[in-house]
Amino acid sequence: MDLTEIRKIVELMDEHGLSQFQFEKEDFNLKLKKGTDFEELQKLIGLMPTGGVAVPAPVPAPSAGPVGDVPAARASADEEIKSPMVGTFYRKPTPDDPDFVGVGDTISEGQTLCIIEAMKVMNEIKAERSGTITQICADDGTPVQFGDTLFCVK
Repeated sequence: MDLTEIRKIVELMDEHGLSQFQFEKEDFNLKLKKGTDFEELQKLIGLMPTGGVAVPAPVPAPSAGPVGDVPAARASADEEIKSPMVGTFYRKPTPDDPDFVGVGDTISEGQTLCIIEAMKVMNEIKAERSGTITQICADDGTPVQFGDTLFCVK
């Protein structure tokens, strides 16, 4: 297979909206992928060092049964706001600005709560509901993982 044939395959991939193509024949193997390879990204993210940051253990969902020996902080009706991505957590837009929110602040739906920097992109994390911040669970400037609790809201 020569370069003009490979270019024709790429053109056909574009024309038909294909993101992956594989061709095997005896001692020849051609594999083409366009766009982001999410499986490969997940593998790479899993291999990244966490920088010695302790990752909190997952909190079990509250059950309808008796609270029993569940700590009081987790037995309350607080709703957790979790990180939607892997990145660095920031409580304020710039080092000289005040924090977006603090403990005891009343928030409204759509209000910016923090920023998570991922791959040099600053992503604003907005409140999905109104309430009062009861706890800030991540430290400013520290790495967070997908699903880490950032805030507790009542």
